[in-house]
Amino acid sequence: MYISPRAKLGNVLLSDTAIILGPSTIDDSTIIDNNVIVGYPVRSKVRSVKSKALGRSLNELLDSVSEGSTIGSDVHLRPGTTVYEGTVLGSRVETGHNVLIREKVTVGEGSIIGSSSVVDGRVRIGSNVRIESGVYIPPESVVEDNVFIGPYAVVTNDRYPMSSRLVGVYIERNAAIGANSVLIAGVRVGENSIVAAGSVVTRDVPPNTVVAGVPARPVSARDKYDEKKKLWEEGAFRTWMQ
Repeated sequence: MYISPRAKLGNVLLSDTAIILGPSTIDDSTIIDNNVIVGYPVRSKVRSVKSKALGRSLNELLDSVSEGSTIGSDVHLRPGTTVYEGTVLGSRVETGHNVLIREKVTVGEGSIIGSSSVVDGRVRIGSNVRIESGVYIPPESVVEDNVFIGPYAVVTNDRYPMSSRLVGVYIERNAAIGANSVLIAGVRVGENSIVAAGSVVTRDVPPNTVVAGVPARPVSARDKYDEKKKLWEEGAFRTWMQ
């Protein structure tokens, strides 16, 4: 365990293998699990400490350059999670195992980030968002409240790799992104819209619309999707299909 002398911890359940760097703050009732790092500094700072290594541990050196992270109350960071400096996690946020959250990310209260997902730097995630396992969200992306992102979905921010212009994707509130979907840089997924599993979204999705395919195209309105969802939940979907 390493806890920075600059850190401010509430009534926290802390693993003996956790590392807390910089002036990080962690509120009450939060669980910091095994091999979790909070406040990890950006690459340029890590490289800068090499010249100062004599007689000091790596954790001490990283601590000296970290600006820390802010972790709310009743958060659970599961084993292997790394949270970079300048990131703010709201209350009741949870991560799965081996999650990476880069610098200057904000995550709203009650959101869940699934195992092996990567949220790259300068991303804004709203409240009550559910991100399943293996999802990648790149810099400059915005995910509004109550969004669902299925497993292994990929968001991109470079339409012509490797260009000098990065443009994030914007996912509006109450949208759902199906498993293994790809959202191309710069697209906007409208409020209450659905992206079917395996779709490649190359243009904006209007609000209240279901899109599917490669490239994704509108296939129905959201209310039709909700009708099918209700039948599925009631166990009547097979009868409806017949």
